[in-house]
Amino acid sequence: MLSFGGISPRVDPSAFVAPNAQVIGNVEIGPQASIWYGCVVRGDLNLISIGARSNIQDGSVIHVDSPKPEGRAGHPTVIGDDVLIGHMAMIHGCILRDRAFVGLGAIVMDGCEMESDSMLAAGAMLTPGKKILARQLWAGRPAKYVRDLSDEELAGHRQAIAIYVDLAQRHRGEIDKASPQGAR
Repeated sequence: MLSFGGISPRVDPSAFVAPNAQVIGNVEIGPQASIWYGCVVRGDLNLISIGARSNIQDGSVIHVDSPKPEGRAGHPTVIGDDVLIGHMAMIHGCILRDRAFVGLGAIVMDGCEMESDSMLAAGAMLTPGKKILARQLWAGRPAKYVRDLSDEELAGHRQAIAIYVDLAQRHRGEIDKASPQGAR
């Protein structure tokens, strides 16, 4: 955890932040959220907000769109509740609404929005300003609409959220046992 510009990360006590994750500056992390090993969450030039029970999986990078010389504020990164972000994803200056799912190695760029219960497939790249509507699956580079998600797929995403909340608490327990400093 590092302060930047006099602003320190604000992390709910029930959240899990892996010991080697970097959380910097203007970052808010909600209850039971998890930031996994090797992640960088850098709120140096704008706000990053991560909601309750959301998980940022190993090796992912979360950053913001910086203010522009012409006075435009730039885009914060706002991640809602129960969001799944797969390993090695890159999330930059965008909005991920509740229960959005970003696949392994996917990229979400500045000014994008993923509505609730939407999904960006593994390896996909959502280019600046695009919007994925609720229940839609997009894939490819650049990403395009593929189909709507089924009720069964959405139920599976909700199940994964619960699994990650439990797994984060188990990791916290193991770290607490192994280290006098414990998990953050």
